[in-house]
Amino acid sequence: MTVDELRREALRLDHAQRAKLAHDLLESLDELSESEIEQLWLQEAARRQDAIEAGEVETIPADEVVAQARAARG
Repeated sequence: MTVDELRREALRLDHAQRAKLAHDLLESLDELSESEIEQLWLQEAARRQDAIEAGEVETIPADEVVAQARAARG
């Protein structure tokens, strides 16, 4: 069965059954191994570094961030 076929079948379920299925699927994502989690973080770090290098995001110096946080606390 393909993902599209599975999706079509799932959408035929009633609201409560779809909610239960969605919950179970989301919960299953929490079952990643330490190495899988580490790999996902490495991919995210690389993505962020690429965005910085491409000029897609603006970095803020740490001292400014700390000052803003302190000011927000009051």
